[in-house]
Amino acid sequence: MFGIDKLATLGGLAAELGGGRALLVTDPGIVAAGHTQRGSHALEEAGLEVAVFQGVHENPSTVDVEAGLIFAQTFDPDLIVGLGGGSSMDCAKGINFLLTNGGRMEDYWGIGKATRPMLPMIAVPTTAGTGSETQSFALISDARSHQKMACGDKRAAFRIALLDPTLTVTQPTQVTAVTGIDALSHALETYVTARRNPLSLAYSREAWRHLATSFSRVLRDPHDLEARAGMQLGACLAGLAIENSMLGAAHALANPLTAHYGMIHGKAVGLMLPHVIRFNGERVPGWYAELLQTTAGQGACPPAAAGYHGLADFVQQWLAEAGLPASLSAAGVATDDLPLLAAAAAQQWTGTFNPRKVTEQDLLALYEAAF
Repeated sequence: MFGIDKLATLGGLAAELGGGRALLVTDPGIVAAGHTQRGSHALEEAGLEVAVFQGVHENPSTVDVEAGLIFAQTFDPDLIVGLGGGSSMDCAKGINFLLTNGGRMEDYWGIGKATRPMLPMIAVPTTAGTGSETQSFALISDARSHQKMACGDKRAAFRIALLDPTLTVTQPTQVTAVTGIDALSHALETYVTARRNPLSLAYSREAWRHLATSFSRVLRDPHDLEARAGMQLGACLAGLAIENSMLGAAHALANPLTAHYGMIHGKAVGLMLPHVIRFNGERVPGWYAELLQTTAGQGACPPAAAGYHGLADFVQQWLAEAGLPASLSAAGVATDDLPLLAAAAAQQWTGTFNPRKVTEQDLLALYEAAF
């Protein structure tokens, strides 16, 4: 569901799913912005009983999920609503796994580990970034090892994604920047993965078309609702692309930066993306050219003739517009840590889908190029 002020329809949609007791999973920032109260009101107006769990932190960990599970067990919901950014939506999925199937979050690391039906869920994203609303994976960090676990199961997919661009206007500028870069990286990476297919390519192209023509606009004018709508719809479509083709080396390189340095994911993937584009472009230049052709001549987008080098330069220009660091050294990464980071990146599942095979040495070279 997509449109201005669509949040008002949340209660009716929940009732259609048969819900009577809704667990609303969110974070304190969304509560402070007033979105949680509006969501609760919409649910209550439709006759649902609502309990709000707001203990979600950025990059949710097993601690967040376990706290949410305890809260959920005392309420006994028959429906879960994830309202917020990717963290809230991922935590909602994690709570659903444990509430319905038992065990620990680690038990669901991988694909298809759930054995019982899960509660129906509705996603209400307040950012335009992760695309979690259209994915069946929950990304949850192990609180002890800081390893980010991708826990995927078709049962964990949201039944409804409710996109209301007005919810994204309250984002701080930095959140708009890092989530926007993340969404753009999804469109770019999914288009060239080893698992690319006609369905994923359609989603990637359409996501890129919306995102590439809206990002600079939304940075210049946070109240440009048309640009906000383009970003939110593009992020959602990029999530569908991920669901059908996965990601690549930029995300494999980004995750260790988040695990070891606590670096915000969008900042980490943005730092590495231009270097991965140049690395992959040597092998698949035509694929990047195809994607660029979809936005050729549209405003501030790079011309198709620029090729993959021009695309990489343009991503770096976006980083500058967004006020994000252009190098690992500027982000506070120590050069002595690069071999450790490369070893960790080599263990990341997303790297296996990169269109050009990446070894640990390749990953180290990419970190060095970004330094």
